[in-house]
Amino acid sequence: MKKEIQFSLVYRDMWQSSGKYVPRKDQLARVAPVIIDMGCFDRVETNGGASEQVNLLYGENPNQAVRTFTKPFNEAGIKTHMLDRGLNALRMNPVSADVRQLMYKVKHAQGTDITRIFCGLNDPRNIIPSIKWAKAAGMTAQATMCMTYSPVHTVEYYVNLAEQLIEGGAQEICLKDMAGIGRPTMLGQIVAAIKEKHPDIIIQYHGHTGPGFSVASMLEVAKAGGDVLDVAIEPLSWGMVHPDVITIQAMLREAGFLVKDINMKAYMEARNLTQEFIDDFLGYWIDPRNSKMTSLLVGCGLPGGMMGSLMADLKGLHAAINANLEKRGEKKLSEDELLVELFQEVQRVWPMLGTPCLVTPFSQYVKNAALMNIFSRSMGEKPFTRMDPAMWGMILGKSGKLPGTLAPEIIELAKEKNMEFYTDDPQKLYPDVLPQYIKEMKELGWDRGQDDEELFEFAMHDKQYREYKSGQAKEQFNKDLAERMLKAGKEVPEELRKYIQSSPSVPSTPNTQNADDLAAVAYALYLSGKKPKEGIITLPEIHNTAWNHKYYTLK
Repeated sequence: MKKEIQFSLVYRDMWQSSGKYVPRKDQLARVAPVIIDMGCFDRVETNGGASEQVNLLYGENPNQAVRTFTKPFNEAGIKTHMLDRGLNALRMNPVSADVRQLMYKVKHAQGTDITRIFCGLNDPRNIIPSIKWAKAAGMTAQATMCMTYSPVHTVEYYVNLAEQLIEGGAQEICLKDMAGIGRPTMLGQIVAAIKEKHPDIIIQYHGHTGPGFSVASMLEVAKAGGDVLDVAIEPLSWGMVHPDVITIQAMLREAGFLVKDINMKAYMEARNLTQEFIDDFLGYWIDPRNSKMTSLLVGCGLPGGMMGSLMADLKGLHAAINANLEKRGEKKLSEDELLVELFQEVQRVWPMLGTPCLVTPFSQYVKNAALMNIFSRSMGEKPFTRMDPAMWGMILGKSGKLPGTLAPEIIELAKEKNMEFYTDDPQKLYPDVLPQYIKEMKELGWDRGQDDEELFEFAMHDKQYREYKSGQAKEQFNKDLAERMLKAGKEVPEELRKYIQSSPSVPSTPNTQNADDLAAVAYALYLSGKKPKEGIITLPEIHNTAWNHKYYTLK
């Protein structure tokens, strides 16, 4: 009898790996029935980390979006799944236990069946509590191992980790190959070892296409006994995203696996709708370079999903770094030279910082440390002099146990700063907060929402939720959209033109070359933990944080 392989469409991650925003509620309602009509998906990723936060950033309610998107799949018998970041839940920084626990009750009530729980440090202490809370709420707990390639992350390492997670109650295991650098044969060996001991455990593989291994990896995982593969559809498949279902289906069928047929008429309709959403507004935040694959990622191991923010960071700092080099009489760097230098610096500092898996938020931390080292070198400063508090939190153990060993110079630097290392359960550092949010919502006259979903959203994304409620988020988004449309040479709709008229102009000053230079310095200060004075200079985009759309200037 042929082994059946199921497909999961990662519609949420397709967008997140391409740009910044995800489709609106009305767009999700239109595309869901078409995805169902394709007939080849047993699962669809509908929501999770980042996607719900960016709803707030463009001024819409994420709870309504989740309910709208999951409902048709629930009715069709297609399982829905979300992504959560363990200790960080749906955001970039740690979350209290009571809010994490509430999340699973809310998401199950909203129609999400499976939660994919991961920790970038692969620390079981950050995952196992979520397994228990998810199961208690009625969800399927899919414990996730972040895959990477290093001397620390061996087959034995992952097999032992899977054992701990299954013993902790995991009903499924996901291999999250967020950078796509997992070597195919190694991934197959890991799956085979888990299946040998736990033949009934469902294993799902999620691999990005950036460095080019993912198609071979999917074949090896399938041959080793894997059950579900994450795929995408055009126009967002390939590049930094995921393999297309058409290619993977054809490959597996030829290899003797049982896979569902694809309704190509529905595929083309879903493809056209997705392109329509891009043309509507989402494409203004998609870097065209994200549609390309690059073998440069093999060495540095950075995930394709953060390439958009990485390129924005480079654009912001490029002018400042070259200005520093020019002052020192050194050769300026082209954008390509800077990109290669950044990749090499990531590769150098990654093991020095304890070899965390390069996935949100730790990929951002390591990338920021490398970028700030390059910036510091351009100024003649020592490396690691511009690390922000979040980076230090990871180094000191406040996010969990690092997989590898810190370099002696990092430990010494921490001692010089009188910092203390933490080895206890990181959750203890973040006390419960729900009572204070309940009290404030009552005082403000805000409804806690169906199944306490508004309470959850407020507690999870405090700043963004306040800006959503006040209307500030929608105003900021409209202004950003209007400016991007204008820059792209598109006709700006009447309702958005007022935002262009009210946009501040950048004054010329004797000490300022251009706005990008000021923004670069402001961004450098941000990454080094110093907040610039509020004013009129736009910061480069910082993907997935509360710093979007803010304006700063310097003295």
